[in-house]
Amino acid sequence: MKDSIRHLIQQALDRLTAEGVLPAGLTPAIQVENTKDKSHGDFASNIAMMLAKPAGMKPRDLAEKLIAALPADEQITKVEIAGPGFLNFFQNSDVLAQYLEAALADAHLGVRKNGPAQRVVVDLSAPNLAKEMHVGHLRSTIIGDGVARVLEFLGDTVIRQNHVGDWGTQFGMLLAYMQENPAAAESELADLEGFYRAAKKRFDESPEFADRARELVVQLQAGDAECLRLWHRFNDISLSHCQALYDRLGVKLSMADVKGESAYNDDLPQVVADLAAKGLLTEDNGAQCVFMDEFKNAEGNPLPLIVQKAGGGYLYATTDLAATRYRAGTLKADRVLYFVDQRQALHFQMVFACARLAGFVPASMDMEHMGFGTMNGPDGRPFKTRDGGTVKLVQLLDEAEQRAYSLVKDKNPDLAEDELRQIARVVGIASVKYADLSKHRTSDYSFNFDLMLSFEGNTAPYLLYAYTRVAGVFRKLGKGVDEIGGQITLVAEQEQALAAKLAQFNELLGNVANKGTPHILCAYLYDLAGLFSSFYENCPILSAEDEATRDSRLRLAALTGRTLKQGLELLGLETLERM
Repeated sequence: MKDSIRHLIQQALDRLTAEGVLPAGLTPAIQVENTKDKSHGDFASNIAMMLAKPAGMKPRDLAEKLIAALPADEQITKVEIAGPGFLNFFQNSDVLAQYLEAALADAHLGVRKNGPAQRVVVDLSAPNLAKEMHVGHLRSTIIGDGVARVLEFLGDTVIRQNHVGDWGTQFGMLLAYMQENPAAAESELADLEGFYRAAKKRFDESPEFADRARELVVQLQAGDAECLRLWHRFNDISLSHCQALYDRLGVKLSMADVKGESAYNDDLPQVVADLAAKGLLTEDNGAQCVFMDEFKNAEGNPLPLIVQKAGGGYLYATTDLAATRYRAGTLKADRVLYFVDQRQALHFQMVFACARLAGFVPASMDMEHMGFGTMNGPDGRPFKTRDGGTVKLVQLLDEAEQRAYSLVKDKNPDLAEDELRQIARVVGIASVKYADLSKHRTSDYSFNFDLMLSFEGNTAPYLLYAYTRVAGVFRKLGKGVDEIGGQITLVAEQEQALAAKLAQFNELLGNVANKGTPHILCAYLYDLAGLFSSFYENCPILSAEDEATRDSRLRLAALTGRTLKQGLELLGLETLERM
């Protein structure tokens, strides 16, 4: 609805500009907000106050001219001026009810993308295969997954790319340890962290082992068959660890989505050669660098994007440049989203700028770094174990499920054990994911089990319970919404507020897709659950005064349930029919 009102206002502005009331060339950002007091309308805009000065008019006088210039629209019953010059728009309840009926009848809840479908590459997760996944990989994985799901739901073709760290000097050390302990390697690889620590210990203690490791790096990069066999074996085991966690988290990533650093290895010399051919390379202390005018340090000196070390080795920048070429040329991406730590912002700005300078990507392809903050402990520092080590993701999920099990068992001691375990699994995983997704991705946040497992506030348990309340209504009725007749009618204040929120789902998902911000979907679902609670308490459903009112409220409840379920699904969260 906000988009419709913005369009109406823009038409009025265009008309007033053509009539000479407004000066030409104005391109204001038209703000439309929900009103808190519905007696003063459903939506408000401050456009008249924004443009009063350039128009040389009082805000209320300009507001009057804007109202006169607004095209008629059946969705709006009237527009009034409030306060110093706000435009207050009153929504047509009958048209709103018709929109909700259409959404209820549609498998896609009436959601359609505003604009053409695109091919979108989503770069997410990207763990280092030399170690087990830890809590630091959680945000990239689940935020990227949530945005990818929304893009798909809106009709985009999404290509997931798991840019894993599967190449580099540390693999020489790991291969040397595998060669030294071939019999034990298979069992020891069950604990990747332990295997890595043991290999590192040998590397630090034995000069002979360290020399052998360095030699194996050279052999691996040269394509030695035995080194490649061991390397493939290690990667297969490491990726199986990752896949088990993706499956447990309910993340839509598979082995087919893996496109690691090694995949671009053969193209790296050509990347450097092409940069040289474009005249973009400068030698600095033996290294090959790209200097761009827009990137300088605090002293005003140009910053280098190093693409080849003095010894001939390549860096992350080289691999990332090769990846931009692949995503543009082979995957034919219209848009590429990189869900990588916010601390890599400068790196990606430089890589994107260099890729454009070099002609590796077309001007039409958008590249966006969707940076995120860190998950911190109660002390405000990055989340660690009590002894200061990195928290394995599997340990975090185990503890979440166990805590959820204790909580659910206390509330429902009579539930069967298998059902308790199932509810605990869903609640535990959902709580961890939702606690992260509900925070703005660019912000750091403090991890707190007690808060995330609470049934009060903006949490997964609260939303899961809200959905079960809807499911409970129809379970008690003994019928599905397909067996309910009638039409939605909006009379009570709580019905109208719930309906208005349901109608915002389409536009809300468009914002998530455009900005890569799942937290606004979380906030929407939390508000929706709260409005349903108010509706549930103030508008009797099964005991409504007449059949028409009962059926209308049942239909409204059904659409709420479907919207909650779909919204949670887009966040990668399972739902429960009861808990």
